[in-house]
Amino acid sequence: MESFGHPEDGLHDATPWYDWGPYLSERAWGTVREDYSADGTAWDYFPHDHARSRAYRWGEDGMAGVSDVGQRLCMALALWNGRDPILKERMFGLTGPQGNHGEDVKEYWWFLDALPSHAWMRWRYHYPQAEFPYADLVAENGRRDQTQPEYELMDTGVFDDDRYWVVDVAYAKADPNDVLMEVSITNAGPEPATLHVLPQLWFRNTWSWDVGAERPSLRGAAADRVAVSHPMFGELSWELDAGPDGALPEVLFCENDTNLARLYGSDASPAYPKDGINDHVVTGAPTVNPAREGTKAAGWYRLTVAPGETQVVRVRLRSPSSSPAFGTEFDEVLATRRGEADEFYGEVIPGDVDDDARLVARQAFAGMIWGKQFYRYDVKRWLDGDPAQPAPPPQRRGGRNAGWLNVDARDILSMPDPWEYPWFAAWDMAFHTVALAHVDPAFAKYQLLVLCREWFQHPNGALPAYEWAFSDANPPVHAWAALHVWDIDGRRDNDFLGRLLPKLLMNFTWWVNRMDPEGDHLFSGGFLGLDNISAIDRSHLPAGGRLEQADGTSWMAFYSLTLLEMARILAEEDDRWTDIEVKFIEHFVLIVDAMHSQGLWDQEDGFFYDVFHASDGTTVPIKVRSIVGVLPLMGMVVLGPELLKTLETLQKRFAGFLGQDAPGAPEEDHGRVVPVPDLDAVAIGVIPPREVRRVLARVFDESEFLSPHGLRALSKSYEANPLWVDLAGMHVSVGYEPAESRTGMFGGNSNWRGPVWMPVNYLVLRNLQRYARSLGATAEIEYPTGSGHTQSLALCADDLRERLISLFRRGTDGRRPCNGWVAKLQDDPRWRDNIAFSEYFHGDNGAGLGASHQTGWTGLVADLICRPDPFAGRPWEL
Repeated sequence: MESFGHPEDGLHDATPWYDWGPYLSERAWGTVREDYSADGTAWDYFPHDHARSRAYRWGEDGMAGVSDVGQRLCMALALWNGRDPILKERMFGLTGPQGNHGEDVKEYWWFLDALPSHAWMRWRYHYPQAEFPYADLVAENGRRDQTQPEYELMDTGVFDDDRYWVVDVAYAKADPNDVLMEVSITNAGPEPATLHVLPQLWFRNTWSWDVGAERPSLRGAAADRVAVSHPMFGELSWELDAGPDGALPEVLFCENDTNLARLYGSDASPAYPKDGINDHVVTGAPTVNPAREGTKAAGWYRLTVAPGETQVVRVRLRSPSSSPAFGTEFDEVLATRRGEADEFYGEVIPGDVDDDARLVARQAFAGMIWGKQFYRYDVKRWLDGDPAQPAPPPQRRGGRNAGWLNVDARDILSMPDPWEYPWFAAWDMAFHTVALAHVDPAFAKYQLLVLCREWFQHPNGALPAYEWAFSDANPPVHAWAALHVWDIDGRRDNDFLGRLLPKLLMNFTWWVNRMDPEGDHLFSGGFLGLDNISAIDRSHLPAGGRLEQADGTSWMAFYSLTLLEMARILAEEDDRWTDIEVKFIEHFVLIVDAMHSQGLWDQEDGFFYDVFHASDGTTVPIKVRSIVGVLPLMGMVVLGPELLKTLETLQKRFAGFLGQDAPGAPEEDHGRVVPVPDLDAVAIGVIPPREVRRVLARVFDESEFLSPHGLRALSKSYEANPLWVDLAGMHVSVGYEPAESRTGMFGGNSNWRGPVWMPVNYLVLRNLQRYARSLGATAEIEYPTGSGHTQSLALCADDLRERLISLFRRGTDGRRPCNGWVAKLQDDPRWRDNIAFSEYFHGDNGAGLGASHQTGWTGLVADLICRPDPFAGRPWEL
C-alpha cells in the first residue's frame, strides 16, 4: 500500500504524481499552530491584518494554491481590482469573536474538478470589481446579535449589476513535476474593467527559526523566467507567458520574511518583506528588490477586459528545459488531462446516475481532493519555541495540547474545511475517507492509519480530536470508516484492517478506562462532536455532577460492533482473531444491558436520553428528543452461523441476552434477537427489534425529525413548545433552531438544535438499510408517521437517501435547496451550478449553513450517489 506521510519527510514512497498537489491551505492565520500567546487567543494573536506581512511558522496559505508535498515551494494566485487597500492573496472572513454566529468566511469560491493524482484540477472565484467591503462586513456583523442572520458579502451590494470577475484556475501536469497553471478572467459586468492578475511563487519560511538555516532562492533568469533553487529538490524553472496584449508581465521579488517595521515598529525590518509585492502594486512603494531575487515572486499582469470577454494568463513550473513552455503543447496537455478526468469519473460514477446528480458527485469529489492539505505541527517544538526566536510565554506549558508532546506531524491530511477548519479533526476525517475511497483508496486508508501512528496517537491510546483541543473526545468512528473503505476498495485489503485493528484496540481500552469512570458500562465523553445539542454544556458540567450519555454509550456499543466485524473478517484467514470477536460481543452485551437497566432507555417514551447525576445523589433524565436518542439505531449487528456456534459453545453470560438460557421466558425478556429471514443468522441491537418501530415513529414524523431534506438534529416539536429542564439549580430550555444557532456555546456556528447534518444522517441511513436487509421485505412501517401509508423499511431508507441528495440537486422548480433563498445563487447561470457543500443545512428548507466549504463530511453525498446500498450481500459482511 502506498504511504502518504512520515514524521521526517512528509509524503513518501507514493507515486510521484503526488509530489505536487493542492496542499496549500486557504487559511493559516488564526490557527493554533501560529498562536504563541500566553492565553491561547489564536484569532487575536495572528489576525487577518497580519497575514500579508508576517511569515508563518508552520504552514502557508493562498488562493487556488498548490505546493510540493513538503510545502517547501508554493504557487498560488493574487488579484487586485485597483480599488482594494490590499492585494487579494487569501480569503477573508470573520473570526469567532467577530461573527454573530462564530467564524465565517465572506467570499465565494468553489472547487469544480480534480483528479486524485492532481494532474487536473479546476477552481473558481467571484471577485468584486468594487472595493472589497472588509470594514463593512466586520462592523455590520458586530452590530447584529445571535437572533439575526449573518451579514454576507452578497448583502453588501458589491455584486449588484454583475460588477464582478469570474476567475477560473485550471492546473494540469505534463508529467509529475511539470505543473501548468491557466488563469481565465471573465468580466461579468456591463462595462470594460481592469484587473491586476499576479500568479505568485514563494518558499515557505524554513530559515527564520534555526540559527544558520539555509535560505533558498528565486532569481530572475530572464524577463519571463524565474530560476528556482532549493537544497531539497534542486533547480526548477518558473515561466510566465506573455499576456493577452502580447506584453510580458513585470516580475516582482521580495522575501517571505516578516515586516517587523509595520507590525512591531522595529528598525531591523527587511527592506523587501513579505508584503513588499502588495505594497508596491497597491501604493507604488519601493518594496520589491530591484536585483530581481528573493524568496517570493509574482508576475504582474494588467488585463483590461470588455464586458463578457475572457482573457487568459498562463504560467508553468518545471525542470529547466529548452522546449517551448507555451503554445500548442500547453493546450494539448490541458485538453488531455480534462479528457482523462471525464473518463475517470465516467467509471467512478455509475452510468445510471443522471446528469445533475453526476455534477453534484463530481464537485463533491473535487472538494474532497482539494481538501488534501500539508499539516506540520511539532507540539514539543511549538511549546519550547525556536532557537532563533524569543521564548514563548511560560503559561503555555500548562495550556492547550501541552500533554501531547508525541505529536510531530508532517503529513498530507484531509481537512474538514480549508478556511474555517484548516486542521484535521478525527471523526471528520473518518467520514472523509468513505467518499475518498471511491477516487483515492490508498489515500483514504492512510488517513485512517496515520492518526493511529506514534506521531499522532497518544501513548495512552487516545486519538487526537482536533487542533484546538487534542484531548477532547470525538466519536469513535475509525473502525466503521475502515470497514466502508475496505468495502469500497473491493473487500480485498485485509492487511489494511490488520494494521489498524491493534491500534484501535488500544483506543477502545482508553475509552473504557477514561470515559466510564463508574465502571457501569455507561459512557460520557463531553460534547462528542454534537456541540450545543443538549440543555447544558456537556463538556463543562455543574460542580460535582456527572453525565451518562445516550450517544456516548451508543458510540461505544457501535465501536464494539465495528471492531467485532473487523475481527470477523480477519478471523476468516487467522482464527486467532476469534477471541477478539467474542470479546466485543461481550462488550456490546454489557453496554446494551446497562443502557436498558440503568435508565438511559425510557420505556414510556420509547426513546433514549442522557441522565444527569447531581452531587446530592439525585438523578435527572434530560428528556431532549434529539439525534442523541436516534443514534442507538447504529448499534445493530447480524450474527452469522459460525459466530453463533462459537457463542453457543462458550455459554458465556451473553447467552441470556441472546435468549438461549430461558427458552420459556416471555417475549419481552428476550426479544432483543430476531431471526434473519432466509438465513441461518440473527439480528441483535441496542434497540430491541420490537422497539425499533417506536423509535422510527418519531424519526419518520415530519413534525419531529423528518425534514424534506433529511433528519433534523432536534425535534421540530420544540419550535412551538421549547423544552424546559430543571438541573442542579438551573432552569434551562432547549428550543428548535433550524438555522444559525442562537446560543454562543461552542462558538455559535455549529448548531445541533435543529439543522440537518450529513454525517449523522449518513450513519442512521446506512443502518436503516442494514435493518431492512436483516429484517426482510415484510418489515413495513408507516412512512411518514401519521400519513396512513405503510411501506418496507428498505423503501423508507431509499426515500431518506433521496432527501439527502436533494439538498444539492435542482428540484422541479429549478432551485437547489443548498443555495438557500439568494436569487443570484439560484437563478444566475454563472452561480447556480457552482455547489457549496456546507457544514449543515436549514432544518426546514435545506439552505446551506455553517462552514461553506466543509466538503469533507458533507462530501458523503458523493458516496450516497455512487453507492445506493452497500448491504446488498449478506448483512454481516459489512
